[in-house]
Amino acid sequence: MNPDLTIIWAFLIAFAVAMYVVMDGFDLGIGILFPGFTVGKERDQAMNAIAPVWDGNETWLVLGGGGLMAAFPLAYAIILPALYAPLMAMLLGLVFRGVAFEFRWRDPGHRKWWDAGFCLGSVIATFAQGITLGALLQGITVEGRAYDGGWWEWLSPFSLLTGASLVVGYALLGSAWLIWKTEGLIQADARRFARLLTPALLVAIGAVSLYTPFVEPQYFQRWFEFPGLLVTVPMPLLIGLVAFALWRSLGWRRDWLPFLLTLMLFLLSMAGLAISIWPDIIPGRVSIWQAAAPESSQIFMLVGAAVLIPLILAYTAWSYWVFRGKVGEDGYH
Repeated sequence: MNPDLTIIWAFLIAFAVAMYVVMDGFDLGIGILFPGFTVGKERDQAMNAIAPVWDGNETWLVLGGGGLMAAFPLAYAIILPALYAPLMAMLLGLVFRGVAFEFRWRDPGHRKWWDAGFCLGSVIATFAQGITLGALLQGITVEGRAYDGGWWEWLSPFSLLTGASLVVGYALLGSAWLIWKTEGLIQADARRFARLLTPALLVAIGAVSLYTPFVEPQYFQRWFEFPGLLVTVPMPLLIGLVAFALWRSLGWRRDWLPFLLTLMLFLLSMAGLAISIWPDIIPGRVSIWQAAAPESSQIFMLVGAAVLIPLILAYTAWSYWVFRGKVGEDGYH
């Protein structure tokens, strides 16, 4: 098996997951914040700020999940039964919020219930994603080539912490998006939320970072032994500097800057997690090479990915460019 192909596919799936977190995170965050906006124009503005792009953002989730199944079938066969409950909760949350998103416009007589469903679906989907991440990081019981743990193995204090942390992170990402894309009262509310959520996310990142080295022995070794120290030492400083810049930017007129800085916090956190588990796909149990599909399959799929990924990037960039303005009470301008 060509090891370079396996690495390419690992990076493609990591890229798809990162794109999903970045692009679907802010609209899930808006759903989480939804009860904080006044009924009527503010909630309509919040919905209009994501209406042109929210559905397409989930393309990356499909690409990441489908790519995992095709390129790393052993990992897929182990991860799916281990995390079946949180993954099903995530999918049901995404379906429920999608239905609520559409029906709040078509059934105004019951809009308050659809708004509640939109918020609840967003919270469930986000919390389930965080629990899935935490359960994967804390380790999955593997015997031979199969999952050998119990039904509730995914549930732990660490996975609950990562779930709650992701809810805070997506909420901050959603508020930063609204600062960029809206104006007036809803933008002022979004700034207020962001001022509360920025220190909360910093605390959450710190808590997860302090907990992580103790859930799997390899993390402790990689974080506190050379050459891992070269990353471990500057990472808290970088996160602190970005968080401070984010806090300061909330009072500036550059409305796009808080969103960019929030993305930087997410990307730094994801880089730290990637360094911790590399080159494993199931930490401490299965490496990317052990889980990889045959070389012929990887080559076949790579041809399709070489065509599809640029197309996805192109239509995504086009849709964001078309709807690049701010959202007023009467729509984009």
